Amino acid sequence: MSTFQEIINSREMVLVDFSAEWCGPCKMQAPILKELAGHVPTDRVKIIKIDVDKNPALSAQMHVSGVPTLILYKNGKQIWRQSGMVPLHHLKNIIYSNLSA
Repeated sequence: MSTFQEIINSREMVLVDFSAEWCGPCKMQAPILKELAGHVPTDRVKIIKIDVDKNPALSAQMHVSGVPTLILYKNGKQIWRQSGMVPLHHLKNIIYSNLSA
């Protein structure tokens, strides 16, 4: 099993969804992320979900205090972060502007 650090250091951009089972906005964000996966090149962008209740140490390490929190990594570096629901068009814009950068 890959560690979080290995995943975010991979050659793909990685969008991490920090969420929780009990979180209403997280449940609304989930289908947006699923749709996003169909709009981005899977060989260049990976989307992963981290449950903050099952991974409290990692959540604290990443300074996640609210859910959902989305963090985009490129070459192991955080390049974008937002808490709260993020619409599909905004996520696509962020990812595509960083794919070409």
